[in-house]
Amino acid sequence: MALEKMDIVGFGMDYEEIILVPHERLGVLIGEKGKTKKLIEERTGLELKIDSKSGEVTIERTEKNAAMALKAMNIVQAIARGFSAERAMELLRDDIYLRIIHLPELVRNEKDLARQRARLIGTKGKARHMLEEYTGAYISIYGKTVAIIGDVESAELAAEAVVKLASGTPHGDVYKEIQRKQGQL
Repeated sequence: MALEKMDIVGFGMDYEEIILVPHERLGVLIGEKGKTKKLIEERTGLELKIDSKSGEVTIERTEKNAAMALKAMNIVQAIARGFSAERAMELLRDDIYLRIIHLPELVRNEKDLARQRARLIGTKGKARHMLEEYTGAYISIYGKTVAIIGDVESAELAAEAVVKLASGTPHGDVYKEIQRKQGQL
């Protein structure tokens, strides 16, 4: 099972959403003494079942709790993709979204992937920080993905910038384009 994939298992109107979380991110999801897991469960009214051996997180979804189940899934995915629990909890807001970009879809090979990840992060994280500052979105570069948390406009602007940088567009040109579009918004 790929880390970026999500399985939906069920019959009728009830489903189990299964999200695979990297082992090194399970501690963040669970939190100290289970604090983060409990907070997610309290805020969504759902139970998270975490298999620490496989990394599978199961969320039961019914017709009645579908909206909260989607929010819980997004929170789990955000944490799995490198965000802190605090940032991921922003996804409980109705105006905040999660966008995940799979870098292998944008590059030709593993060597290009490493180079593009480095371009997106920048020296001491400068490029990522600039993207966050200019777009107003939060960005996490983890494994083979770039995850973005923000409102619709900022998340879309950040996603466009990530795609352009991964495609080789110079940083300065991308930053200017963001500033131009910000002036239009």
